[in-house]
Amino acid sequence: MTDKWVDWNKTTRSKDYRGSASFATFMIIGPTCFFLGILFAMFPYDFPLLWTKDPISAAYLDQLETHLKFMHQSPPLIARILSIMVGVGFLGFFIKLFRASESNMLFDGASLVLYLIGVGVYVANIVKGLRLVSAGAWDKDDFDPSSVGVGRPGAGAGDPLTGGEIILGREDSLKVLAASNTILALVLVGVLVLQAGQWYAERKDDEEYEKYEKREKTGNPSSPTAEKNKKKQ
Repeated sequence: MTDKWVDWNKTTRSKDYRGSASFATFMIIGPTCFFLGILFAMFPYDFPLLWTKDPISAAYLDQLETHLKFMHQSPPLIARILSIMVGVGFLGFFIKLFRASESNMLFDGASLVLYLIGVGVYVANIVKGLRLVSAGAWDKDDFDPSSVGVGRPGAGAGDPLTGGEIILGREDSLKVLAASNTILALVLVGVLVLQAGQWYAERKDDEEYEKYEKREKTGNPSSPTAEKNKKKQ
């Protein structure tokens, strides 16, 4: 990797090092925890779909569908806040990765990859699922996936919101949506783990540096500088 993107001379003790104690880290952890909170609020709804073998009643599916419709049809301000939070996370990554150190490329680069995967899951699965629920694709008793979208402008056979893709039934689609929430939660937890790993690596590096300084001050022969001075004498 070229020196244009990575400053190989920058260490965790450099003045311009943006590590776990920087404000950019807060810009990453804040949105990540914010989205994890939303997913945790959805967990009581997702749990019966994925983690129990009990039969799922139609009343439960109706309740979940009503909840999802309410969320998707919320005022535009809610969607804008979500978009702003996603943007804040990206801004934090870009700040930490500008003239990045080796530590930044390792921890923040991997965190950015996970963050991008999370955004992809959100856009490709969760948003699509919410649109299907909000469109009321399963309201009719004679629901036929191949006929969904007939009569809607610009829609082909199948899902009118996905370019004509054939959609699943109500229960299967809601299970896919619940599974997407779980995948997104695991990805976001991975971001937090990597950021915590960066903090731990910096802590260990500081401890090693402090031990080295103590050896320097006491003139311990085990330190590299003391060994050099001994040879000169």
